Amino acid sequence: MADLQQLFQLGQQVQGRLQQLQTELAGRTIETSSGGGLVKVTADGRGMVRSVVVDPAIFQEHDAEFLSDLVLTAVAEAQRRAADMLQAEMRKVPSFPLAPPF
Repeated sequence: MADLQQLFQLGQQVQGRLQQLQTELAGRTIETSSGGGLVKVTADGRGMVRSVVVDPAIFQEHDAEFLSDLVLTAVAEAQRRAADMLQAEMRKVPSFPLAPPF
């Protein structure tokens, strides 16, 4: 019975750490750009886009499709980096073996 109690406590610790990690990631920022800096995207560590900045110079030489591609590229890169950050942090969270079947 003590093993089940320890497993339960470990599970609570891991859950608490995961909640803490979510809070920490929300406070981190990732900045990406595309088109040589014509489009800049800022996202938090969870991959939520917080801002998109478009250099007005893009409208002088390019069409809407080009702008759409740049925005999509920058957002995808920000989300990829956020996922990488999450994976790196998750490797730090202790794992525990599952209890053997009864």
